[in-house]
Amino acid sequence: MAIVLGAIVALYLLLCWLLYAAQRRIVFPAPAVGRTPAGTFELLRIDGGTPMLFRPPPARGPVVVYFHGNGEQIADSAWLADLFARAGAGFAAIEYPGYGLARGLGEPSEKALFDAAERGIGHLVEHRGIPRGDLVLAGQSLGTGVAMEMAARGHGARVLLLCPFTSLPDVGARIFPFLPVRLLLQDRFDSATRAAGVKVPVLVVHGTDDELIPVELGKKLAARLPRSRFIAVAGAHHNDLWHFDEVEAEVVPFVLGKRDDAP
Repeated sequence: MAIVLGAIVALYLLLCWLLYAAQRRIVFPAPAVGRTPAGTFELLRIDGGTPMLFRPPPARGPVVVYFHGNGEQIADSAWLADLFARAGAGFAAIEYPGYGLARGLGEPSEKALFDAAERGIGHLVEHRGIPRGDLVLAGQSLGTGVAMEMAARGHGARVLLLCPFTSLPDVGARIFPFLPVRLLLQDRFDSATRAAGVKVPVLVVHGTDDELIPVELGKKLAARLPRSRFIAVAGAHHNDLWHFDEVEAEVVPFVLGKRDDAP
Protein backbone atom coordinates (compact mmCIF):
# COMPACT_ATOMS: atom_id res chain seq x y z
CA MET A 1 0.00 0.00 0.00
CA ALA A 2 2.79 2.44 0.90
CA ILE A 3 4.42 1.79 -2.46
CA VAL A 4 1.16 2.47 -4.30
CA LEU A 5 0.57 5.69 -2.34
CA GLY A 6 4.13 6.75 -2.98
CA ALA A 7 3.71 6.16 -6.70
CA ILE A 8 0.47 8.19 -6.74
CA VAL A 9 2.13 11.08 -4.91
CA ALA A 10 5.12 10.94 -7.25
CA LEU A 11 2.83 10.97 -10.30
CA TYR A 12 0.86 13.90 -8.91
CA LEU A 13 4.03 15.89 -8.24
CA LEU A 14 5.24 15.09 -11.75
CA LEU A 15 1.98 16.44 -13.20
CA CYS A 16 2.40 19.61 -11.14
CA TRP A 17 5.96 20.05 -12.38
CA LEU A 18 4.94 19.46 -16.00
CA LEU A 19 2.18 22.06 -15.72
CA TYR A 20 4.54 24.55 -14.12
CA ALA A 21 7.24 23.97 -16.75
CA ALA A 22 4.84 24.16 -19.71
CA GLN A 23 2.50 26.87 -18.44
CA ARG A 24 3.65 29.65 -20.75
CA ARG A 25 3.29 27.41 -23.79
CA ILE A 26 -0.26 26.69 -22.60
CA VAL A 27 -1.16 30.30 -21.76
CA PHE A 28 0.55 31.79 -24.84
CA PRO A 29 0.08 29.37 -27.78
CA ALA A 30 1.40 31.87 -30.33
CA PRO A 31 0.72 30.97 -34.00
CA ALA A 32 3.72 29.31 -35.59
CA VAL A 33 3.75 31.64 -38.60
CA GLY A 34 3.57 35.43 -38.47
CA ARG A 35 1.30 36.97 -41.11
CA THR A 36 1.33 40.50 -42.48
CA PRO A 37 -2.13 42.06 -42.02
CA ALA A 38 -3.96 42.90 -45.24
CA GLY A 39 -6.03 46.05 -45.57
CA THR A 40 -5.99 49.82 -45.82
CA PHE A 41 -4.05 50.77 -42.72
CA GLU A 42 -0.51 51.42 -41.57
CA LEU A 43 1.70 48.70 -40.13
CA LEU A 44 3.95 50.52 -37.69
CA ARG A 45 7.09 49.46 -35.85
CA ILE A 46 7.11 51.35 -32.58
CA ASP A 47 9.61 51.42 -29.70
CA GLY A 48 11.48 48.15 -29.38
CA GLY A 49 10.24 47.04 -32.81
CA THR A 50 6.73 46.22 -31.55
CA PRO A 51 4.37 45.92 -34.55
CA MET A 52 1.12 47.86 -34.43
CA LEU A 53 -1.68 47.99 -36.97
CA PHE A 54 -3.15 51.50 -37.17
CA ARG A 55 -5.93 53.23 -39.04
CA PRO A 56 -6.78 56.78 -37.94
CA PRO A 57 -10.43 57.76 -37.56
CA PRO A 58 -12.04 59.23 -40.71
CA ALA A 59 -12.56 62.47 -38.78
CA ARG A 60 -12.08 63.45 -35.15
CA GLY A 61 -13.41 60.42 -33.37
CA PRO A 62 -12.53 57.55 -31.04
CA VAL A 63 -9.74 55.07 -31.67
CA VAL A 64 -10.28 51.48 -30.57
CA VAL A 65 -7.09 50.00 -29.11
CA TYR A 66 -7.55 46.26 -29.45
CA PHE A 67 -5.81 43.37 -27.66
CA HIS A 68 -6.37 39.96 -29.23
CA GLY A 69 -6.79 36.47 -27.78
CA ASN A 70 -3.96 34.14 -26.85
CA GLY A 71 -4.09 32.03 -30.02
CA GLU A 72 -4.28 34.95 -32.45
CA GLN A 73 -2.10 37.70 -33.93
CA ILE A 74 -2.85 41.21 -35.14
CA ALA A 75 -3.44 39.94 -38.68
CA ASP A 76 -6.55 38.20 -37.33
CA SER A 77 -7.85 41.54 -36.07
CA ALA A 78 -7.47 43.50 -39.31
CA TRP A 79 -11.11 43.09 -40.33
CA LEU A 80 -12.17 44.99 -37.22
CA ALA A 81 -10.46 48.09 -38.62
CA ASP A 82 -13.05 48.07 -41.43
CA LEU A 83 -15.94 47.49 -39.06
CA PHE A 84 -15.02 50.45 -36.86
CA ALA A 85 -14.08 52.66 -39.84
CA ARG A 86 -17.64 52.30 -41.17
CA ALA A 87 -18.83 53.62 -37.82
CA GLY A 88 -16.41 56.55 -37.90
CA ALA A 89 -13.80 55.22 -35.47
CA GLY A 90 -10.09 54.53 -35.81
CA PHE A 91 -8.41 51.28 -34.90
CA ALA A 92 -5.10 50.09 -33.48
CA ALA A 93 -3.97 46.56 -32.66
CA ILE A 94 -0.77 46.09 -30.68
CA GLU A 95 1.14 42.83 -31.13
CA TYR A 96 2.37 40.76 -28.20
CA PRO A 97 6.08 39.85 -27.86
CA GLY A 98 6.68 36.42 -29.36
CA TYR A 99 3.53 36.63 -31.51
CA GLY A 100 3.05 37.10 -35.24
CA LEU A 101 5.41 39.74 -36.61
CA ALA A 102 6.85 40.18 -33.11
CA ARG A 103 8.41 36.72 -33.03
CA GLY A 104 12.00 37.14 -31.95
CA LEU A 105 11.21 40.25 -29.89
CA GLY A 106 11.18 38.45 -26.58
CA GLU A 107 8.99 35.85 -24.96
CA PRO A 108 5.35 36.46 -24.05
CA SER A 109 4.52 36.98 -20.38
CA GLU A 110 2.08 39.11 -18.44
CA LYS A 111 4.68 41.85 -17.95
CA ALA A 112 5.83 41.68 -21.57
CA LEU A 113 2.27 42.12 -22.85
CA PHE A 114 1.66 45.05 -20.52
CA ASP A 115 4.90 46.73 -21.58
CA ALA A 116 4.01 46.36 -25.27
CA ALA A 117 0.55 47.79 -24.61
CA GLU A 118 2.05 50.80 -22.84
CA ARG A 119 4.39 51.43 -25.76
CA GLY A 120 1.55 51.25 -28.25
CA ILE A 121 -0.71 53.59 -26.32
CA GLY A 122 2.18 55.99 -25.77
CA HIS A 123 2.89 56.05 -29.51
CA LEU A 124 -0.72 56.84 -30.35
CA VAL A 125 -0.80 59.75 -27.91
CA GLU A 126 2.70 61.17 -28.33
CA HIS A 127 3.40 60.56 -32.02
CA ARG A 128 -0.03 60.28 -33.65
CA GLY A 129 -1.72 63.04 -31.69
CA ILE A 130 -4.64 60.93 -30.49
CA PRO A 131 -6.14 62.57 -27.37
CA ARG A 132 -6.23 60.21 -24.41
CA GLY A 133 -9.94 60.89 -24.10
CA ASP A 134 -10.50 59.42 -27.58
CA LEU A 135 -9.02 56.02 -26.75
CA VAL A 136 -11.36 53.07 -26.24
CA LEU A 137 -9.60 50.00 -24.85
CA ALA A 138 -10.91 46.69 -26.16
CA GLY A 139 -9.86 43.14 -25.47
CA GLN A 140 -11.02 39.65 -26.31
CA SER A 141 -10.33 36.60 -24.15
CA LEU A 142 -6.72 36.93 -22.88
CA GLY A 143 -6.67 40.45 -24.32
CA THR A 144 -9.27 41.51 -21.75
CA GLY A 145 -6.59 41.06 -19.09
CA VAL A 146 -4.35 43.51 -20.95
CA ALA A 147 -7.19 46.00 -21.49
CA MET A 148 -8.09 45.86 -17.79
CA GLU A 149 -4.52 46.56 -16.69
CA MET A 150 -4.24 49.51 -19.07
CA ALA A 151 -7.58 50.87 -17.82
CA ALA A 152 -6.47 50.46 -14.20
CA ARG A 153 -3.38 52.54 -15.10
CA GLY A 154 -5.67 55.34 -16.24
CA HIS A 155 -5.70 54.79 -20.02
CA GLY A 156 -8.87 54.91 -22.09
CA ALA A 157 -12.19 56.72 -21.84
CA ARG A 158 -14.20 53.49 -22.18
CA VAL A 159 -13.45 49.77 -22.09
CA LEU A 160 -14.92 46.93 -24.15
CA LEU A 161 -14.44 43.39 -22.86
CA LEU A 162 -15.36 40.38 -25.00
CA CYS A 163 -15.55 37.01 -23.17
CA PRO A 164 -13.43 38.16 -20.21
CA PHE A 165 -12.40 36.31 -17.05
CA THR A 166 -11.91 37.28 -13.42
CA SER A 167 -8.35 35.96 -13.34
CA LEU A 168 -6.27 33.40 -15.19
CA PRO A 169 -6.04 31.15 -12.10
CA ASP A 170 -9.85 31.06 -12.00
CA VAL A 171 -9.87 29.80 -15.59
CA GLY A 172 -7.05 27.34 -15.01
CA ALA A 173 -8.67 25.91 -11.91
CA ARG A 174 -11.69 24.95 -14.01
CA ILE A 175 -9.57 23.30 -16.67
CA PHE A 176 -7.28 21.47 -14.21
CA PRO A 177 -9.44 21.08 -11.08
CA PHE A 178 -7.20 18.33 -9.72
CA LEU A 179 -4.02 20.46 -9.75
CA PRO A 180 -3.01 23.44 -7.54
CA VAL A 181 -3.19 25.87 -10.47
CA ARG A 182 -3.60 28.92 -8.24
CA LEU A 183 -0.20 28.22 -6.68
CA LEU A 184 1.59 27.34 -9.92
CA LEU A 185 0.60 30.12 -12.33
CA GLN A 186 3.14 32.89 -12.87
CA ASP A 187 1.02 35.05 -15.20
CA ARG A 188 -2.20 35.82 -13.36
CA PHE A 189 -3.99 38.59 -15.28
CA ASP A 190 -6.05 39.32 -12.16
CA SER A 191 -8.75 41.54 -13.65
CA ALA A 192 -11.06 41.06 -10.66
CA THR A 193 -8.55 42.73 -8.35
CA ARG A 194 -8.01 45.57 -10.83
CA ALA A 195 -11.73 46.13 -11.38
CA ALA A 196 -12.26 48.59 -8.53
CA GLY A 197 -9.65 50.90 -10.05
CA VAL A 198 -11.41 51.09 -13.42
CA LYS A 199 -13.71 54.10 -13.09
CA VAL A 200 -14.70 54.54 -16.75
CA PRO A 201 -17.73 52.92 -18.44
CA VAL A 202 -17.22 49.28 -19.35
CA LEU A 203 -19.25 47.09 -21.69
CA VAL A 204 -18.89 43.34 -21.05
CA VAL A 205 -20.10 40.94 -23.76
CA HIS A 206 -20.04 37.18 -23.21
CA GLY A 207 -21.53 34.17 -24.99
CA THR A 208 -23.80 31.95 -22.92
CA ASP A 209 -22.26 28.83 -24.49
CA ASP A 210 -18.61 29.85 -24.13
CA GLU A 211 -16.74 26.58 -23.79
CA LEU A 212 -13.37 28.05 -22.72
CA ILE A 213 -14.24 30.92 -20.37
CA PRO A 214 -17.59 30.28 -18.68
CA VAL A 215 -20.09 33.13 -18.88
CA GLU A 216 -20.23 33.14 -15.07
CA LEU A 217 -16.70 34.55 -14.95
CA GLY A 218 -17.71 37.42 -17.21
CA LYS A 219 -20.71 38.14 -14.98
CA LYS A 220 -18.55 38.12 -11.86
CA LEU A 221 -16.06 40.55 -13.39
CA ALA A 222 -18.85 42.89 -14.54
CA ALA A 223 -20.28 42.88 -11.01
CA ARG A 224 -16.95 44.10 -9.63
CA LEU A 225 -16.63 47.01 -12.06
CA PRO A 226 -18.00 50.33 -10.74
CA ARG A 227 -19.56 51.33 -14.09
CA SER A 228 -20.43 48.38 -16.25
CA ARG A 229 -23.12 46.78 -18.32
CA PHE A 230 -23.17 43.05 -18.98
CA ILE A 231 -24.64 41.52 -22.13
CA ALA A 232 -25.10 37.76 -22.44
CA VAL A 233 -25.28 36.67 -26.08
CA ALA A 234 -27.55 33.63 -26.23
CA GLY A 235 -25.98 30.69 -28.05
CA ALA A 236 -22.61 32.35 -28.64
CA HIS A 237 -19.40 30.41 -28.04
CA HIS A 238 -15.88 31.62 -27.32
CA ASN A 239 -14.79 32.36 -30.88
CA ASP A 240 -18.01 33.32 -32.66
CA LEU A 241 -19.28 36.36 -30.76
CA TRP A 242 -18.98 38.62 -33.82
CA HIS A 243 -21.21 36.27 -35.82
CA PHE A 244 -24.17 37.55 -33.78
CA ASP A 245 -25.63 40.80 -35.10
CA GLU A 246 -26.51 42.03 -31.61
CA VAL A 247 -22.79 42.27 -30.73
CA GLU A 248 -22.03 44.90 -33.37
CA ALA A 249 -25.33 46.63 -32.59
CA GLU A 250 -24.30 47.02 -28.95
CA VAL A 251 -20.57 47.59 -29.40
CA VAL A 252 -20.60 50.35 -32.03
CA PRO A 253 -22.77 52.86 -30.11
CA PHE A 254 -20.71 52.18 -27.00
CA VAL A 255 -17.43 52.81 -28.81
CA LEU A 256 -18.79 56.05 -30.28
CA GLY A 257 -19.84 57.25 -26.84
CA LYS A 258 -23.53 57.26 -27.76
CA ARG A 259 -24.31 54.73 -25.08
CA ASP A 260 -22.07 54.42 -22.05
CA ASP A 261 -24.24 51.63 -20.62
CA ALA A 262 -23.24 52.59 -17.10
CA PRO A 263 -24.50 54.88 -14.33
